[in-house]
Amino acid sequence: MKESLYRTIRLLEEAKGPVSGETLAGELGVTRSAVWKQIQELREQGYVILSSQKDGYTLVKSSGRLLPYEVKKHLKTRVIGQQITYLPTTPSTNDVARWLAAGGDRAGLHGRVVIAEEQTGGVGRLGRAWVSPEGGIWITIILTPTIPIDHVFMITMVGAVAVARAIRRDLGLGAMIKWPNDIFIGDKKVAGVLLELDAEADEIHYCLLGIGIDANFDPSVLSPDLQRGVTTLRSELEQEVDRAGLLARLLREFERHYDLLEAQEYDAIIREWKSMSSTLDQHVRVNTLTKSFDGEAIDIDEYGALLVRKENGRVERVIAGDLFHT
Repeated sequence: MKESLYRTIRLLEEAKGPVSGETLAGELGVTRSAVWKQIQELREQGYVILSSQKDGYTLVKSSGRLLPYEVKKHLKTRVIGQQITYLPTTPSTNDVARWLAAGGDRAGLHGRVVIAEEQTGGVGRLGRAWVSPEGGIWITIILTPTIPIDHVFMITMVGAVAVARAIRRDLGLGAMIKWPNDIFIGDKKVAGVLLELDAEADEIHYCLLGIGIDANFDPSVLSPDLQRGVTTLRSELEQEVDRAGLLARLLREFERHYDLLEAQEYDAIIREWKSMSSTLDQHVRVNTLTKSFDGEAIDIDEYGALLVRKENGRVERVIAGDLFHT
């Protein structure tokens, strides 16, 4: 979306009523014909704008899309989300972010957010399909961390905390975190976080944090198997949510907690994560690549690994795996 369009929609929003084409042309320093073309482009972006020869142009409804302008007008961050790549559709925001990180100045890309209205080939943990229809929030944040590599999993924790906090504070829903990377409302998943790492030895080149939130779509578009374990924010509230406002809140929460991580304030992040955990003190079944076992989830260590007390009394440290509450 061009800067001239941002200026036009901003003027229409600030007017809170009709604005003549002559006034818009004067404010923008363009011809009335150019204003008309910009209004047409904004309509194509989803904005509902009425026009009349007598009164001029009136903004009736926002686009409802996660356009950079719509996100940034709510955004109060220093770095995270100040650069945005927006796509109506893409196979995967992680693919786009990986391409950007591979071909550009990685340090300069830190904090850039890739947003898509839908993903046609989203991938979750262990290569599983990540169904991402229109109406959700599908993003990837590009990061160039300076933290020790043995604490890199805590970026996933920061992402989960940010999502849960944003849902709680903006929408008043009791979002909880299920280890390692899922956000639940009640017994149904509403969001997920996925971390991809590019590193060599102890040096982190970049991280891609993929976040998906089931926001405004109807769960009936999902397969019957997925519907049983998934909810959406719209279903929980019985009304659509302001996706741009929620995403801006999420990015603010993420930056605040990411700053703690970079400052090596690990305990503060762990405390926050624990306060919203649905996993701790639960009987769980853990499936790793090499074994499966049952036990009680008793704690999180300083690196974000889950500590499970097995039935024989031994404590197992779980770095990665599938976890089921039993």
